[in-house]
Amino acid sequence: MNVQNTVKLETATKAAAEWWRGGVIYQIYPRSFQDSNGDGIGDLRGITQRLGYIASLGVDAIWISPFFKSPMKDFGYDVSDYRDVDPMFGSMEDFKYLLDQAHSVGLKVMIDLVLSHTSDQHLWFKESRSNRENAKSDWYVWADPKPDGTPPNNWLSIFGGSAWQWDSRRLQYYLHNFLTSQPDLNFHCPDLQDALLDVARFWLDLGVDGFRLDTINFYFHDKQLRDNPGLPMDQRNASIAPMVNPYNHQDHLHSKSQPENIAFLERLRALTDEYEGRACLGEVGDAQRGLEIMGEYTSGDKRMHMCYAFEFLEKRALTAAYAKQVFDQLEEKAGDAWPCWAFSNHDVQRHASRWALDDAAIRQHAVLMMCLRGSACLYQGEELGLPEADVPYEHLQDPYGIEFWPEFKGRDGCRTPMVWAAQDEQSGFSTGAPWLPVSQTQAERAVDRLEQDPNSMLQHYRRAIALRHAHSALMSGQQREMAQSGPILAFLREDNVQQIFCVFNLGSDSAEITLPDGIWQAIGQELGGVEGAGTITLDAAQFCLMMREKE
Repeated sequence: MNVQNTVKLETATKAAAEWWRGGVIYQIYPRSFQDSNGDGIGDLRGITQRLGYIASLGVDAIWISPFFKSPMKDFGYDVSDYRDVDPMFGSMEDFKYLLDQAHSVGLKVMIDLVLSHTSDQHLWFKESRSNRENAKSDWYVWADPKPDGTPPNNWLSIFGGSAWQWDSRRLQYYLHNFLTSQPDLNFHCPDLQDALLDVARFWLDLGVDGFRLDTINFYFHDKQLRDNPGLPMDQRNASIAPMVNPYNHQDHLHSKSQPENIAFLERLRALTDEYEGRACLGEVGDAQRGLEIMGEYTSGDKRMHMCYAFEFLEKRALTAAYAKQVFDQLEEKAGDAWPCWAFSNHDVQRHASRWALDDAAIRQHAVLMMCLRGSACLYQGEELGLPEADVPYEHLQDPYGIEFWPEFKGRDGCRTPMVWAAQDEQSGFSTGAPWLPVSQTQAERAVDRLEQDPNSMLQHYRRAIALRHAHSALMSGQQREMAQSGPILAFLREDNVQQIFCVFNLGSDSAEITLPDGIWQAIGQELGGVEGAGTITLDAAQFCLMMREKE
C-alpha cells in the first residue's frame, strides 16, 4: 500500500471512530415511543420495530433513556439494577436484539447511564443503610444531623425541599439531589467508583456505542458539606428548575460541580477508549456555569467526548443576540469544547411551544441546528414539529409537575406517546390504554400523514440532516466570524476542504444582509434557502447558505 492510500485509510478510520463529532443523535424515551404488547407502555421490541423509520431520518445514533430495572418513581432515572432490563421494557435478550438490528441499519446505540444516584431499592443502598459498619457504608452520602436535629446544611433538592432525608436505621441523613427515593452516591469512595466503571464496562462489552451521562456534574459533593450561598434575584433563571422552585434561590457551589469530578471523568474516558468508536455525552446541569463546566469536561482528549448544557433548552427564545452571546461565552470559557446542542428533550417543554414557533420558524431552527458547530440531539417527535401536549392534572404522572402544579405542569407534556398513525387507535402507539394520554393535536402530525407529503416537516428534517452530512465543514469544521445585527445571525463554517457562509433571520421583521464577495454557490434551496448576491433581504424565518471550495 502506497503512502497516499495509507493516509486515506487512516483518515477514514479516524472519521469512522469519531462518528459522534458532528453526528446527529435521536433521543428515544422508551415509555412513549412504541408499545409492542398492548400494555400501554413503550418497550424495547417497540423500538426495534421502528428502527427502519429512525434510520430513514439519516441520523447517526439513537440515545435510549433508561430501561434498567427500577421502581419507576422517576420513570427509570431511579435505577435499582444497572445490569438488567426492567420487565416493563422487555428482557436483556430484547436489548441485544435491538442492538444487533440497530447496527445492521447503520445506527449507533447510546444508553443513558444514571451514575449520580440510584433508587433506594438498589441492593447497594439497602446494604449501606443497614448500619454504619458494612462494606458499602460509605457508598452513599451520609451525614450526622446538627445538634438541633436539623439537616447538616442548607442544600436543596431539585424536586423541592431539603436535599437531605432522615434515615432511622443509621440515625443519619442521606443526600438526595432529586427525589427522596433517589439517594446520591458517594464518589469520594474509590470502591464505589470502581463499581460504576464495572457497570460501564458491562455495557461496553455488550456492544453499546456510548453513553449519555445523566447529571454528569452532580457526581461529587463538597466533602466539608459547606452551605451553598444565596443567589441574587437577578441571577436566577429557570433553565434547571422552574422559578417557583426554591432550588433557584441558591448558587450551588458545594452540592455539585466539584473539581474532583475531573479525575473520575478521565477514568471513565480511559475505559471507553479501550473500545473503538465509543463516545460519552455528558449532561451538564448548572444554570450559572454550564458552558464553563462543559468546557472543563470536554477539554483535550482525556475527558468526555462532548457535553451539552441548557442554554438552548431554556424558555428564553433563541434570538440572534442570544445565540451570539452563547457562542461568545463558549469561545471565551471553552474555546476547544465540543458541544452537543438540543432544543428539546424529555425534561423541558417542546421547543415549538416553548418558543411559540410557527412551522416556518420550526423549519428554520432545524436548519440552524444542523449548521451550528457541535453535535446535535433530536428528541422523538421533534422531526414532526410536535407542539407540547396538554396533559390535565388528573392524568399527570410526573412527581415534579404534581409538586409544583399549576405554576409548573411538569414534564409529562413532552413525554406523551409518539404519534405514528393519525386514524389508528392511540395513534398507532399501542392497542391498550397508554400510560399518558395521546395528544389529538399531535395526532394531526402523525408520521403516516407526513410521510405522504413531500413538503412536510418530516421530509424537511430529513433534508436538513442530509445537508449536514453532505458537507464536511458543517459536520466537523470550525465556526468563525459569528456576527449579529438586529435579528440577523451570521457565521462561517470551514474546514480544509470548504467554507460555508450561514445567515439566519431569527426575528419577526425583514432585514437586509450583505453577502460576502467572491464566487459562492448557494446550497440548501431544497430547504427553503434564499439565493442571491450582494445585498439581499431576508424575511422572518428565512436563511441563506453559500459554499465555496477551498483551493
